[in-house]
Parts: sequence; structure tokens; C-alpha cells
Amino acid sequence: MSVGSSAAMRALHPVVSVIDSLHRDVAVADDARAGRFTHAGTTLDLGRRPDWLGGGLADDEEWRIEWVKLYEGLDLAHAYRTTGDDDHLAAWEDLVDAFLDQVPVGHDTNDVDARRVQNWIYAWQRFAAVPGFPGLRDGLGERVVDRLRADAAHIEANLTAERNHRTLEIYALLVVGIALGDDGLAQRALGLMADNAEHDIGDDGVQCERSTDYHLIVLRSLIGAIDNGRASGLDVPLRLVERADLAATFALHVQRPDGTTPALSDGDQGDFRALLADAARVLDRPDLLWAASTGAAGRAPRARAMSFVPGGYAVQRSGWGDGVRAYLDERWAVLDCGPLGAGGHGHYDHLSVELMGGGRRLVVDPGRYTYADTPWRQWFKGTAAHNTVTVDGLDQQPYRRGKPKGPQSSAVLVNRRAAGARPGQPALDVVTARATSPRYDAVHTRSLMLVGGDHWIVIDRLDAPTEHEYVARWHLDPEAHRRTVLSHETHRSVVRFPAGTIAVPAGDDLHLEPGWVSPEYGVRVPAPVLAVRHCAASSLFVAVVTPGDRAPRAVRIDAAADGTGGSMLVVDWDVHVDRVFLRSDGADLERVR
Repeated sequence: MSVGSSAAMRALHPVVSVIDSLHRDVAVADDARAGRFTHAGTTLDLGRRPDWLGGGLADDEEWRIEWVKLYEGLDLAHAYRTTGDDDHLAAWEDLVDAFLDQVPVGHDTNDVDARRVQNWIYAWQRFAAVPGFPGLRDGLGERVVDRLRADAAHIEANLTAERNHRTLEIYALLVVGIALGDDGLAQRALGLMADNAEHDIGDDGVQCERSTDYHLIVLRSLIGAIDNGRASGLDVPLRLVERADLAATFALHVQRPDGTTPALSDGDQGDFRALLADAARVLDRPDLLWAASTGAAGRAPRARAMSFVPGGYAVQRSGWGDGVRAYLDERWAVLDCGPLGAGGHGHYDHLSVELMGGGRRLVVDPGRYTYADTPWRQWFKGTAAHNTVTVDGLDQQPYRRGKPKGPQSSAVLVNRRAAGARPGQPALDVVTARATSPRYDAVHTRSLMLVGGDHWIVIDRLDAPTEHEYVARWHLDPEAHRRTVLSHETHRSVVRFPAGTIAVPAGDDLHLEPGWVSPEYGVRVPAPVLAVRHCAASSLFVAVVTPGDRAPRAVRIDAAADGTGGSMLVVDWDVHVDRVFLRSDGADLERVR
């Protein structure tokens, strides 16, 4: 039937829900039907017919933004199916009816409206799929359809100019067009989506904002657009499929071995395996299915050493669970070595890394915590909140809540050398990158060395004509809180924590600082930070990061024996010694038994 032909309004035209596996929590549904809502770590009792205009937190607009999107509708529909309790349907009807009564078209920003209309359609469709669904209460279906049309018209007339909000808004137009049987709107949306993807997804597959979380959110819309377009018999532009394919490749490699995606720049740590499974089906990519299933299905990707140069990321991986190690136990690293992202989501994190091995996160990016312009926003966005080096306590970029103004800090990949094992030598993957800032004259060069697919040697060189205070920081996972031990020994200093060890040369000025990690918006938990301090014009930092409880017997920096005046790092592992010859553009390693 066409929408609007039945007073019962039992269903819309079917759409593919890209979040169908999510929002299936009966406890969230029961809270919603009691008028209780939890967002950003805060729970408010607002009633079943709440004040949609004035409710929420007065000092945190993000709370209301998440609330009015009404994701709880999907939980209510799931609870309606699983419990058979009609009150879950009645609760959603009350919430939507109150919204229609109170909130005029265009009251919220376009991106918020776009997410809300998607969630209304997804929830209604989920309710309608339950056997015996009676249809919405008298008159409500017609009112919802009228509002969807009005919202779509407003969104299309006021599309955000670029980036993830525009992607989201265009996808909402596609979903509304399909749900209401408006093929013209749906086809226009597919064309706009292809244009947007060509503009925002670089040739290396990285979305222009260079935030891993937003990258995956955008990819979800791209995959959903292709899937819905094909399912509805629409013309899906090839250029949209090609850009989605590139974006999926970056998503594949930036995924940790535990199946989660790190929160680089603004965003939360997320589990996007369901999205990768959808992408595997839509794009016919068995390598994506391998990652989606953490090695249980599909085909293992071939590449381990990946550089996404324009986007500014380099990824290291010891394997894909297709060798001697299980998928979860593989070593994985990502290095941020590119420009700040478009817009205001970029953190001041040039040359920061995340490391994982042995099934545990060794050093992590703390995330975003809040968008409110407070000291917390500044801390989580700042350089000291990342696994890199600060100069004189300054951020690499002067703080702004939104996008930066004036001269910008930058980073660039200098070179990369990935080599297989040679006789008597370990397999080696070395990424070297360099960062500069308009705030100081020091140049930071970092070499990230994955040695033998086992552990990392991280070498930081700071060069300047004048003396500075340099601090290298390593942010540990929250599981290390109150479980971290620092010991100064004759030939090394070692920090031991549940996931592994970090060893530095003896005599380094190092200590533990309090830190925080934000696993999701509005939530922060304590986590320790290892800080190593040097004061000099030019300086060299070394850290040997190892999963598990192993640590080298000694770590020291010697003068190179070749008479060039260079330096050589010596890492003594008892059974062998790794000698790393340090150069201005990288490092070479030789193993002596």
C-alpha cells in the first residue's frame, strides 16, 4: 500500500536499518516508558510527555541533542517484541506525540533533525514487524508522515555545506524518500551522497575530519545508502561505491585486534564490527568479513603495514590471526602523522600513537569527554592528553573549541621501511614522521619500530636552537589505575602495568601523573600517565613497549662506533642485543646474539 492510504498506518515502505543490531536494551526501554533518560552519563526523569523544548541539562546542550534523537524508540520496539507488553508501544507514541505538539519544524539543527527522523522510521518499522501490531493510535501515523515530509523539505533546503553533518542529512533524505515512496527524493539523495563522498573521502580512504569515530559514522551512511538504493531498485552511482570501498579499507586497518576502533580526535571508542559485516556484504569484501568476525569468517587481508598518507595515519600489525597468534593476540599500532582534520574535531595530537598487543591495550588515546567549552574540553583536546611529546607545556596548536585559526601545526610521514625477517635479524616495520608547530622552534621526529612482530621501540628526537622542556607522555588504559609500578634500576627504568611494560634508559627523569580516559561522551575514568622529562635544546627519548611482563635487561644510548658522531641505542634482552642506529630520518636495527 502507499503511505497514507490506511487509517491504521501499519507500516512505511521498508528501509534497510543500518543500526538494526543496536539499541536492543529492555532496561533502556523500561526507563523510557517511565520517562527516565540517560545520556552522557547523566540520568534525568522527564516524564512520558516531557518538555521537549526546555527539558534536559541547561549547561550541556549535548545532553538535549542526544535525547531528542530518541534512540530509545528502537529499544522500546525491541522490548515490545520480546515482552509483548503494549505499554512499550504506548510509551513511544506518547513521546512522539508530545514532540509533534511542541517542537516546530526547523527548531533543532539539521543534523539533529536528520538523526531523529531516521530513528522515528527505524523504530516504527521495528514496531510494525511484530506480529499482531495494531498500527499507531488514531491519527498519529498521519501526523508522523506529515512531519517527516516537512522535516525532509526543511533539511533539503538547508543542507549543511560539508563534512559528516551533510552526509548524515543526505542519508536521512534517502531514508525518508524510500519510506514514504518518494523515488524522486530518494534518487536526488543518492546523487548528493555520491557528490559528498567524492568531496569528503580522500584518495587514501580517510574522511576529511580525520576522526576515526566520525569516519565510521560516515561510512555507515555510505554503506546504508548503497544498500538501500539497491534494495529499492534505484540507480546507485558507481563513484559512491568506489569512495565507500576506500573508506572501508581504512576502517579495516584502523580496527584494533579486539574488534574495537580507537577514539582518535573527537569521538568514542566504538565497536563497528556489525558495520564491517554489512560493508563486507554490500561491497563483496571477504577481508572486511574477516575483521568483522575477528578471524572467524571471510579471508584474511594481505596487508599489514599500511600508510594513509594524505589522511595522516600509519598502521602496523603483526598479523591477522592467520598465523601463529590468535586474532586477539596480534600486535597493532596506529601513528597520527598528518594534518589537523577539517572543522573543529581535530585534536592537537601530532605523532601520537595507540598500541595494543597480547589482547590488551597498552597505550590509548583518552578520547573527547565533552564538547562544552570548559577546561575539560581543553585538556582532552590538548597535546598533553596524547601519546606524544609536549614542548614547554604548550599545545601544538593554540586551543580553540572549534576549528583552528591562523598558522597550524602539521605532521608528515618522512619514510617507512617494512622488511621481512633476514637471517639472524627480526622482521621490522619502521615508520618515521615529523611534526612542527608555530608555537615553538623545536622539530619533533618520531620513529615507531615494530620489532619481530612482537614489541615496539619508540624513538623521539627533538631538535631546536634553544633550550626547552620536553615531556614525553604515555597514557595507559584505565585497567592500569592503581596497578602500575615504577622502578628505577641500574641499567633501565621500568613501568609495569597489567597489559605490559615500558622501559626507558636509566637516569631518565620519569614519573607517573594522574590522567583520564573517556570511553564514551560525558564519561571519564582515571588512568595513569607515564611522563618522561628532558630539558635541553636537542634531546632523544627512547621507550621500549612490550606486551606482557617481559622487559629488556638494559636500555642505553651510546655513541655510534662509526665516528660520525651519531648515536646508537642498545636494548639488551639477555639472549640477544638489539642495536638501533639512529639517524635524523629514521633508524636501522641490528640484532647480535
